[in-house]
Amino acid sequence: MEKKRFPWGKTFLLGFGFLGISIIWPIFNQYIPLILQAGNPEFERQLLAQGRALPTIVGFGLAPSLAMFIMTWDNLLNMFIAPWAGSVSDRTWNRLGRRKMWILIGAPIALLAFVFVPVAQSLLAVLVFILITNFGMALFRSPTVAWLGDLFERNDRSKANGVINLMGGVGGLLAYFGSGMIFNAFEASSPQMARVMPFVAGAIVTAVALTTAILFVKEPRTLPGGEDTEKPNVLKNARMLFSSPNKSGIFVLLSILFWFMAFNALETGLSSFAVFSLGMRPGTASIYAGLVTISFIIFSIPAGFLGTRFGRGEIIRVGLIGLIALLLFGFFFVKGTILFAIVLIVTGGFWAMVNVNSLPLVYDHGDERRIGAFTGLYYFSSQLAAVLGPTLGGLLVSALGSEYRWLWLFSFVFMSMAFLTMLGVRRGMGKQAS
Repeated sequence: MEKKRFPWGKTFLLGFGFLGISIIWPIFNQYIPLILQAGNPEFERQLLAQGRALPTIVGFGLAPSLAMFIMTWDNLLNMFIAPWAGSVSDRTWNRLGRRKMWILIGAPIALLAFVFVPVAQSLLAVLVFILITNFGMALFRSPTVAWLGDLFERNDRSKANGVINLMGGVGGLLAYFGSGMIFNAFEASSPQMARVMPFVAGAIVTAVALTTAILFVKEPRTLPGGEDTEKPNVLKNARMLFSSPNKSGIFVLLSILFWFMAFNALETGLSSFAVFSLGMRPGTASIYAGLVTISFIIFSIPAGFLGTRFGRGEIIRVGLIGLIALLLFGFFFVKGTILFAIVLIVTGGFWAMVNVNSLPLVYDHGDERRIGAFTGLYYFSSQLAAVLGPTLGGLLVSALGSEYRWLWLFSFVFMSMAFLTMLGVRRGMGKQAS
């Protein structure tokens, strides 16, 4: 029997949807914490004591614990909307397909509010626009990512997710480097424009990417295994995992929770560490954060092939070991820009091994008729992590003298917990499991 060729062209077109989604979050995570915390006297005292310049960005002077908690409000919203939207989209049939309608509804809401976040002049207004942005994003995030399960057979999903994550990495790269250069270009002449323009540029590129996906991705008209005629029920899908004699699916969701707690805490606090601990300019800090994305892009497709060849679970474990070592090294030794850059570059490669294979590993434990629903469970775990990680990390930083270095140790602990729970995963292991 002739082996079916992998559809590279279709996969890259599908990747535009993920590229669009991936532009928004880096801009959020790099600039919103700075806007919330800039002007905090403790940070200014630490920078002056080190002989470093104060950041020019104008903010609200909030403490790290409160700022990091505010950064999780969008994820609280996402925890409930994304699973619901993914589950309902499994049965949303119209002439466009199942998933596209959700993009057409959610994207305009999200992008319009996104542009208004840096324009808002009060803390209350900033919070309102953050919530509206993430309400819109939550409506179409799970349905868009569920295309991975709709369009690819089980054995092709790690490879496909490698390409999709590569495209997402390109989106992140555009966000980190593009927004950083835009911020630096306007910083001296107009600090207010420097704050606004990264959001405007990000919204425009996201709109173009999502439009490309809507126009060129062709959804299947039939489902693998037949159509699911039952009413969408997110809790039922969760109960199915918990009631199964094989607890491997539970360990997968726990692992996702722990490694995203670790990664989200560090990612959300990375610009704060660079600006308030290392004394970088905000735009330069964003560019440095993009180094993770560069290596992530380079390793995305190889990570998918490795997951296919050796088993998704095995490759995830290797990635976790590498991240655990890097986080511990970062806590003790990253005190200047050179080591900071090296650690970020290597981190991207190991993170690709974990992230590229994680969603296909969830699908290995699910029902082919309910791809959207199980995408929703994946996002429930990851969004819960995005609430707990930055919140607990921010409390730790505030309790220990507002020093962001402690986030490295915090992330080390939870990445280690993710490795321990992955020891309980049985499916997705070995050469035949992909």
